[in-house]
Amino acid sequence: MPPRHGLPALHLLLAIAIMAVWGTNFVVIKMALAHLPPLTLALLRFVFVFFPLALVLPRPKVPWRNLALYGVLIGAGQFGLLFTAMRGQITPGLASLVVQTQVFFTIGLSMRLTGERVARFQIAALLLATAGLAVILTHTDGSATPLGLALVLCAALSWSGGNMVARRAGQADPKLNMLAYVVWSALFAVPPLLAFALLLEGPQAMAAGIAAADGWTWGAVAWQSVGNTMFGYAAWGWLLGRHPAAQVAPMALMVPVFGLGASALLLGEPLQVWKLAAFALVMAGLALGMLWPRIRMRMTR
Repeated sequence: MPPRHGLPALHLLLAIAIMAVWGTNFVVIKMALAHLPPLTLALLRFVFVFFPLALVLPRPKVPWRNLALYGVLIGAGQFGLLFTAMRGQITPGLASLVVQTQVFFTIGLSMRLTGERVARFQIAALLLATAGLAVILTHTDGSATPLGLALVLCAALSWSGGNMVARRAGQADPKLNMLAYVVWSALFAVPPLLAFALLLEGPQAMAAGIAAADGWTWGAVAWQSVGNTMFGYAAWGWLLGRHPAAQVAPMALMVPVFGLGASALLLGEPLQVWKLAAFALVMAGLALGMLWPRIRMRMTR
């Protein structure tokens, strides 16, 4: 049994490492986008997620339609839209913050499917986060455009849809190998990403981007596949399989901290007062939505 007072020290360090990888990954994405068109980058990411691991990892025993839906939502939906937005429409730090609104979309989808009612604290949390997004939208210094904000919000919605699909797979098979699940679902992310890349970017731009890619760019692509996807998702699933979700899920609040910090430190992204205010509002909303049930339980005790 895991300890009631939190994660063991080594498991806590693993969770922090995952958040560091996911948060700093937004800087890595920006580096790769210097040469590669966004949909081409997403396509390469999922090609290398699927191959060569699919040769050694057996397909998980879930329906093909479940794998396909997860692959399309996470591949073409979440990362296709996110990478497109980060090509000049929103800074890495703000992208790492806005995409965390997937928490609210996930809660909303869950309530839609289960018929649960929205609690007061969830309404308050959503209002706080919405206020933070409004602060971002009212500043037009190039940090985020309305299109960029809309694309990242759609990416967050796709991520939440993927969460629900993966949750259903996990409920059907409690022993589900999450790494194998992510690897085999990538097979279904590739066709839509390839189609959209050919249609919207064109084969010439795709070829030119790949030809111009240097060692740093290919390192960033490899990090997308190995570090962010294989290590991140597999380790996250491992933690969720050994501890209550209420202990593990709040750790995701650290992603924007690493994201904004890395973007400021490595890319020189300015941290103006309005950006810090937006960060505080969105994080307050996320924290309230994720932590209030535990706080209220302790208060009643």
